[in-house]
Amino acid sequence: MWAPGAWPAFVDHLCLFKKNLNGISEGSYESTRFLRDTKRLKNQRCLQKTKNVVEMENQARNFMRDMKLEQLAFFYHSNCKEPGIAALIKIVKESYVDHTQFDKKDPHYDPRSSKQNPKWFMVDVQFVRMMKRYISLAELKRYHQEHKTKDGPLKNMALFTRARLSVQPVTKEEFDFVLSLEDQKPV
Repeated sequence: MWAPGAWPAFVDHLCLFKKNLNGISEGSYESTRFLRDTKRLKNQRCLQKTKNVVEMENQARNFMRDMKLEQLAFFYHSNCKEPGIAALIKIVKESYVDHTQFDKKDPHYDPRSSKQNPKWFMVDVQFVRMMKRYISLAELKRYHQEHKTKDGPLKNMALFTRARLSVQPVTKEEFDFVLSLEDQKPV
């Protein structure tokens, strides 16, 4: 795996994917099932967009639609006892039309979408590795607050400025800083 600041040339932008755990505790069987299953596949797994708050999700959809092959991303557990970054994943198939939006029986069905004008896209991802330690939202928030006053790398992180987005852009500076936290004790 690459060290912070030593990214290959193909890494031109990075992101964070949120996975809603619906109140399940981090570290439980359910919270790690997606990552465990993805590791077992040793290939790829599609990530679909959830379609909740339409205006915000349009931004998330656009981020997903623009993702490139080999792009790295944080895998973030949300809506659980302790939200935070659990793993690194990478894009192994660029965005393609989410076929579930056309299926009336699927929970992702969207009557506003058509095959001629699809609204939703998905990407395939591959597990890269677990974080060396779980980086909690509380810890990231403390750095964010500090960085807002000291012009640090997390001052404008979308996790805090666009918190409701389920797919968020992450700058190289933010990505490197978060990775550097793996080797430090939690604050």
